[in-house]
Amino acid sequence: MSRFRGLILGVVLGSAALIAADNVKRADSWPLFRGNVEQTGVAATTLPDKLRVQWQFKVGKDGVEGTAAIANGVVYIGSFDKHLYALDLKTGREKWKYNAGPIKAAPGYRDGLLYVGDEDGKFHCIDAVTGKKRWVFDAESEVTSGTGFAGDDVLFGTSGELLFCLSKDGKKKWDFKVAGGPVNATPAVAGKHTFVAGCDSMLHVIDTQTGQEVRCVELGGQVGSSAALSGDLIYVGTMNNDVQAINWKQGKVLWKFEAERRKQPFFASVALTDKLVIAGSRDQRVHAIDREKGTSVWNFLTGGRIESSPVVVGKRVYVGSLDGVLYVLDRDAGTLVQKIELDSDIVGSPAVAQGRLIIASSKGVIYCLGE
Repeated sequence: MSRFRGLILGVVLGSAALIAADNVKRADSWPLFRGNVEQTGVAATTLPDKLRVQWQFKVGKDGVEGTAAIANGVVYIGSFDKHLYALDLKTGREKWKYNAGPIKAAPGYRDGLLYVGDEDGKFHCIDAVTGKKRWVFDAESEVTSGTGFAGDDVLFGTSGELLFCLSKDGKKKWDFKVAGGPVNATPAVAGKHTFVAGCDSMLHVIDTQTGQEVRCVELGGQVGSSAALSGDLIYVGTMNNDVQAINWKQGKVLWKFEAERRKQPFFASVALTDKLVIAGSRDQRVHAIDREKGTSVWNFLTGGRIESSPVVVGKRVYVGSLDGVLYVLDRDAGTLVQKIELDSDIVGSPAVAQGRLIIASSKGVIYCLGE
């Protein structure tokens, strides 16, 4: 009996160690646009009560509208000056820069490799340590989404109305057409399914192995944002001025939220906690929506339109605005905790790892904020 108990204890402790290791890894990195394959925009690390600028890095004469990836203590972020930069997270020192086309899309990191697309229609795989090219895939139109991962495969969208799936060695496995315009959404992934919405006003559920559509759901509005995923439910903002909750397995819209005041599109991607859907709108407000009911919990008015996607860290929400301010809000009450004025408007979204927040301005200044 004691040996059996010892075996059970060993399994429990081993599982706990694996969970702890995974949590440490998540806290140390922000490998994708919204931090994870579910695209929830929730960080596993913590941030100090009051943020201060730790360092700044200025890219070339062109600006930055993208979001960073963070892995192994290195910040990776693209710029319109045709470079992907690798910066030391602690010091801001440049480690290397990779020459590509103008980059707006968020890079993705996996297993020592970086993946990013540019506005010239090239999708690059780069060694994360050396900055050397591994391979380049010609998508033949601007890469408009961040990188997603489905097992060993790589996913991204383009202005040519296509969602691409490549093998890890850069060979095309399939593409899926979303009629009407660019695929801006970084694809969320659940098991063997990925999700994409665009200018055809439909949410498409796609088998990642075959590229075949499993089902589609009518949204009633075009989509320029990434969807956030939790189990059978997916949450997405639309250009029809609403946020929707959808059961993707049933193909059913559960609720639609519209702001009571000035109705404007939800262009930014939502953040998803256990109780709230947090969405930034072009009505200049951050909205917190009850996940179950689809009703307003609170809203906060900023000084400009919001195209930067909010990020949740613990009990706080971090979001940039076109007024050039990074806002820190109380997650549950929606009250202002801190305002940090940057040098210009903020389009890109925060990335958070190792107790630090990375965000860039449209004038091309990359900021690291921490304690």
